[in-house]
Amino acid sequence: QVQLVESGGGLVQAGGSLRLSCAASGRTFSSYGMGWFRQAPGKERDFVAAISRGGATTNYAASVKGRFTISRDNAKNTLYLRMNSLKPEDTAVYYCATAQTGWGGTDTLRYNYWGQGTQVTVSS
Repeated sequence: QVQLVESGGGLVQAGGSLRLSCAASGRTFSSYGMGWFRQAPGKERDFVAAISRGGATTNYAASVKGRFTISRDNAKNTLYLRMNSLKPEDTAVYYCATAQTGWGGTDTLRYNYWGQGTQVTVSS
């Protein structure tokens, strides 16, 4: 059974930083692409960042490019999202997800396992 557990969310002031982690189990972590998505109240779940199974390829939403960095440690079965220069509009529940193949991209339908989410709140 695949399990994804996010951590690292919290309350931070605008301009601050956070690092989210996603611990994975129940599957060969290094065989699958991973992604981060977020959902603000009353809005759809949006793509944030994706990384290929080996970590060589990444992709970011335009709204976070240059501020967020996705990475993975396959030896530790852990996915990360480093978030710098946070803005109030980054406030959302952040979810990690594992793709069905070595690359998931931006489409939620290409991801088949999801974590429970971690709240990130950025105050102005």
